[in-house]
Amino acid sequence: MGGIESFGLTLLIVSGVITLALLSNRISTALRVPAPAFFLVAAAAASDLIPALRQVSLDVVENVVTVALVVILFDGGMTIGVRKLRSALGSVLSTGVLGTFLTAGALAVATHLLFGLPWLLSLLLGAALAPTDPAVVFSVLGNREITGRAGTIIQGESGANDPVGIALVLSLAGISAGTGFGDAALGVLGQFALEMCVGAAVGLAGGWLLLQLVRRVEMPAEGLYPLRTLAISFVLYGAATVAHGSGFLAVFVAGVLVGDAAAPFKQEVERFHSSLASLAEIVAFVVLGLTVSLSSLFTTNAWWIGLALAALLTFVVRPLVVGPLLAAARMRRGERAFVVWSGLKGAVPILLGTYVLAANQEQDVLAYEIIFVVVLFSVLVQGGLMPVVAARCGIAMRELPPRPWPVGIRANQQPEGARRFRVTAGAPAAGRTVEDLHLGADLWISLVVRQGKQLRVRGDLTLDEGDEVLVLTDPDSETDAAPLFTART
Repeated sequence: MGGIESFGLTLLIVSGVITLALLSNRISTALRVPAPAFFLVAAAAASDLIPALRQVSLDVVENVVTVALVVILFDGGMTIGVRKLRSALGSVLSTGVLGTFLTAGALAVATHLLFGLPWLLSLLLGAALAPTDPAVVFSVLGNREITGRAGTIIQGESGANDPVGIALVLSLAGISAGTGFGDAALGVLGQFALEMCVGAAVGLAGGWLLLQLVRRVEMPAEGLYPLRTLAISFVLYGAATVAHGSGFLAVFVAGVLVGDAAAPFKQEVERFHSSLASLAEIVAFVVLGLTVSLSSLFTTNAWWIGLALAALLTFVVRPLVVGPLLAAARMRRGERAFVVWSGLKGAVPILLGTYVLAANQEQDVLAYEIIFVVVLFSVLVQGGLMPVVAARCGIAMRELPPRPWPVGIRANQQPEGARRFRVTAGAPAAGRTVEDLHLGADLWISLVVRQGKQLRVRGDLTLDEGDEVLVLTDPDSETDAAPLFTART
């Protein structure tokens, strides 16, 4: 077979796999099983049937998953935005930072005492399994809306705790290389502080510069605007990483800053990054699945240890650690319980497992297989039951159907005083007529779209949850219309 035919066959296989993966989302929706579970299991089974697929080096896997996570985190940051994150920042930091440390320690102690694994291996397992995963969290919540701060805390935690897990694993790996335990403990704290500070600084500075760039520097074509934000997101990751900071945190922070800001072609940029993040999710889990052989799991203790650790982590460790950290948050008991349940594991724990696996020792292979089993349990059980748990906890979680037909006009300049809102559950405007809102002379509703139909705006028109509303305000007015259409958090 010639070079061009071989390349064509490669493209055929890769594009076919991606097409099947995209179609599997329909099966996932029908069975109410998160799509990442399909990707992991299918890739692992394929690696058993075609041994050549397991020849992909760990370095390639780590690099591919890192690129995917950069895309996912930037899109996740834009989805949250500054306004939502500000209302839950304290809880995000406590669960994402302190909660990750405490979870890693508690899980390590339980692993050593219950299963007799060496302390170092137990610590590595605890550090790898402590972080929640943005790829799974944003996948499960991607087409669902959660009212209140619960959804923001879950998404923010998954973006904030990656640097903690990476610092823990890398520092603990230094112990296996001969570093003393005391020095390694100081190294964990020092590396963590450095990664967080540098990553946050690069994210804040880079996010501000990105906003200035997209607002002030025009591009010759509409399609170049999303490509520019994508390129800059990787610039920020690279800059933070070279400066010994957390590139993941830098990208997430920059995405948060961009999330609420008005900018040219903002909707096109958001749609592009959302689509790319969905593709990155597929690639990450498929590539990670290729590193595991399902048949080998049955020949070791990985299955029963992994299932036991998953149950322990889900029903004991996380409730005991994260529950008290949420006590100070102004949340209902049901909301706190839902956040505790939603500590999903996914691509990040498996990526951290590849750092452990790089040593190529027998115990490290066992640890990696245990991590895979825990992640699979988390995706299937925790992720699959999230809608059920949300209903039991009194959390409004509703599907957001795609809206393929946009309605609007193009303008050369940013329209002054024009804002678009969607009426959320519990908002003051929900269930009230336009006349009852007492909008005043400097604010009026120009357009209401309900389930794809444009409604005539009259005083007796009752606004419903989910309505798309275009509001016009006097540019000189200081009236903020957002509280009318958005529920308080």
